[in-house]
Amino acid sequence: MPVNLRRVMLCPALRLFASLFGPFRALIVSLFAVLSAGWLLAGCSPTYDWRTIMNNDNGYTVDLPAKPSTDQRQVNIGGTPMSMSMQIAEAGDAVFAVGTVMLPSDDPQMQRVALDFLRSGLARNLGSAPDARAAQIPLATGGQLEGLEMTFSGKAGPTQEARTMHARLVAKGRHVYQAAVIARKEPPPEQVEQFFTSFKLY
Repeated sequence: MPVNLRRVMLCPALRLFASLFGPFRALIVSLFAVLSAGWLLAGCSPTYDWRTIMNNDNGYTVDLPAKPSTDQRQVNIGGTPMSMSMQIAEAGDAVFAVGTVMLPSDDPQMQRVALDFLRSGLARNLGSAPDARAAQIPLATGGQLEGLEMTFSGKAGPTQEARTMHARLVAKGRHVYQAAVIARKEPPPEQVEQFFTSFKLY
């Protein structure tokens, strides 16, 4: 059974994450809306204790700054049911997350629908258009895939507090990935860089 976030004392980074992406509303089927259901209870730590996480089920490897929380559930994107999974870790008043949507097929149009939904949903929640650019997402076996890199700055949550977010979106086969760092203020650039450069697809 999910734990009600309202009944649990969360550290600041996780509270901002929950306020940014819940309640459900427009992002109910996005990767991050699941946080409002209350399953995110990662340990709160002020330090970065990096470890490499190999997710063989969803085909990626990434460095996370703490032991991650995980979850999986069914969502609906564009009228199509899909499976969504998350890995999330908190450190230094920031949240590092990788979300994966399993598509019903590797059809390029289906990939675009999922990618567009995630991109527009993040922008709505922060109330601002992202600074977006193409990005090369590395493959674990060598080579790269073209993805999208976005930087957001806006206000969110019931008290309209400032938020910053760095996110990368990419599709590969039947998977659509969203890697993100969310914080009240800009995290140390070397920590953000380690997270994103370590994110590699199988």
